[in-house]
Amino acid sequence: MRMRRPGLLRLGASRVAYETRVYFRSPDSVFFTFLFPFIMLGIFTAAFGARGNIGTAPDGTGGISVGAYYLPGMLAAGMLLSGVQNLAVDIAGEKGDGTLKRLGGTPLSPLSYFIGKIGMVLVTGTIQAALLMLVARFVLGIDLPTDPDTWLTFAWVSLFGVITCAFLGIALSALPRSGKSATAVVIPIVLILQFISGVYLQFYLLPEWMQNLASLFPLKWMAQGMRAVFLPESFSSLEQSGSFDLPLVALNLGIWLLVGLVLSRVTFRWIRKDA
Repeated sequence: MRMRRPGLLRLGASRVAYETRVYFRSPDSVFFTFLFPFIMLGIFTAAFGARGNIGTAPDGTGGISVGAYYLPGMLAAGMLLSGVQNLAVDIAGEKGDGTLKRLGGTPLSPLSYFIGKIGMVLVTGTIQAALLMLVARFVLGIDLPTDPDTWLTFAWVSLFGVITCAFLGIALSALPRSGKSATAVVIPIVLILQFISGVYLQFYLLPEWMQNLASLFPLKWMAQGMRAVFLPESFSSLEQSGSFDLPLVALNLGIWLLVGLVLSRVTFRWIRKDA
């Protein structure tokens, strides 16, 4: 067993590099998962920026720009798109075209395969978040946090979120009946979650039942964690519990990470059982 473990890690590391190259060579993946948050942030800023700041005082002072308010949601959406949407569609496609069946006949283990997929999401998600913040700062003029503790919060929310979404993406790939139907199955799920979780709509304006529904899924907690990083403390009163409540964010993301880990391992097969 001790002799096999380094082999698993080496194969996994090589898969990370391979998966990352394939990702950036796919126009669909780059546009709909990597660049999509950039496009949406630009659209929201251009469409609603003229209305003035969000969260202004009664005398019209204070508040933050529309772009600054939507930045946390777009960062959370980027994790969801890179992990859940990209992996669910990609792996379902690999099942449909026989790629997984061929990989099942090689020394590659499911663990090494998982390492490759999750590592790719970590790499692409980190690059995406860094570029999104650079665009926000230097193109849209959005001020970024300067407190080191705030960036530490950003780091653990991002890590939790990316790994959780990667496992859930692997698990969700078992749902489509074929590679051709994967997009039709996965994208509506991802889109609905974004609308009810405070990505495209201001979360505090949603009806309570919708906020409660969103709380059952990880994107709401990822977005809340990102709001704790990028929004002023005064905006915490707009959250459902009246605070950013980072311990509860960590608890829910931890639960979903474990759920995703179990589901991805239980549901994953090199080929479908009914194939």
